[in-house]
Amino acid sequence: MIGWPIIVAQVSQTGMGFVDTLMSGRYGPQDLAAIAIGSSIWLPIFLAASGVLMATTPLVAHLVGGNQLPRTREVLGQGGLIALVLGVLSVLILHNTLPVLQWMAVDPELAAKTDNYLKAISWGFPAILMYQVIRSFSEGFGKTRPIMKIAILGLLANIPLNYVLIYGKLGLPELGGVGCGWATAIVMWLTLGAGILYLRRSTTFVECRLFQGPLLPPIQTLGHFLRLGLPIGMALLIEVSMFAIIALLLADLGEVIVGAHQVTLSFTGMIFMIPLSISMALTIRVGHRLGANKEEGARVSAATGVMITIGFAVVSATTMVLFAPQIVSLYTDSEEIIEIAVSLIGIAAVFQFSDAIQVSCAGALRGYKDTNIPLLIVFIAYWVIGLPVGFMLAKTDLLVPAMGAKGFWIALVIALTIAAAMLARRLIWRSRTGTAN
Repeated sequence: MIGWPIIVAQVSQTGMGFVDTLMSGRYGPQDLAAIAIGSSIWLPIFLAASGVLMATTPLVAHLVGGNQLPRTREVLGQGGLIALVLGVLSVLILHNTLPVLQWMAVDPELAAKTDNYLKAISWGFPAILMYQVIRSFSEGFGKTRPIMKIAILGLLANIPLNYVLIYGKLGLPELGGVGCGWATAIVMWLTLGAGILYLRRSTTFVECRLFQGPLLPPIQTLGHFLRLGLPIGMALLIEVSMFAIIALLLADLGEVIVGAHQVTLSFTGMIFMIPLSISMALTIRVGHRLGANKEEGARVSAATGVMITIGFAVVSATTMVLFAPQIVSLYTDSEEIIEIAVSLIGIAAVFQFSDAIQVSCAGALRGYKDTNIPLLIVFIAYWVIGLPVGFMLAKTDLLVPAMGAKGFWIALVIALTIAAAMLARRLIWRSRTGTAN
């Protein structure tokens, strides 16, 4: 099975953020705040760039399915060049965030610490984005276990590096929360090194002749990669930015409301890693089937993946309904936050089904190399419908008395349901045509 190693890899990657939050929080509240603000800036940039590079998986999967292994080298070169460009751009952006922090009226001392954290972590971006290409390349072959092992290695390395750099051990300066940025950057480079070593030593890629001659592709060959990858990156950015906007719009309602929203978002985000991982496995399976001209097999793989994610949604929704108070109490002791967060988790339980359907359908459609229409669907569902409806429900009396955070979460149910219905319809149409773009 190719799905469960992806799940472990995703959880390990998420675990690094958890470790950063935990260790910086123990060092001091300002350092924790710096990482929280900094993460809200660098994470959308990382996800958008990673989304572009995810085009590697379906492109490689089709070639593997069609037994055209030498051509996969071209895709690796294309992805690597684009990753390098995106990595350099990310460094430049993250080195110039202080004006944004000042515009946000962040306390000068906190802004300085956040800026230093972002500058530190930025040096790892070229490495982690190039590794994302290696990861997607390997996953295109259906080889997900090595990626899982590298992710676990990164998580294990992050813990001692955080400790040494935050608290100034082994003769190094005490950097506080900024040390988390340097630790993460170092782990990013270690991850890239492990990825390159894996490519060189694995017998899986012998026929690809990856290291025989330069990998740099002709510039004119990058168009197809970008036409597939840019919509994926934009779709991820649309989704992430919507949650960021919601957090900003709730800010004036007080720390209790914001805290309850954050607790709910943290838990549901962690749960989302499983259907997301299944979605990534679906891209591989569908791509392999289509590359081998097994159109019926692609349809079966897509339908099976959607049913598996729906089955998981039954489990996650039931768990949320039955154990919401216990779940929230793991995050906070505040009775006010617990009361509100429990009600939000109850709403989140409802959209587990639509969320599972939309993410699995999107993954299958990537296997068909179908990314432009899904981007349009996501934009309409989230930004044209979801966010305006959420604002009206949460902050105005136009439809009902202002509901606060509940209004936005009800709007998420509406947006995800619309996205699920439209993406499912698109997948049914695409599977009937039996072709990829």
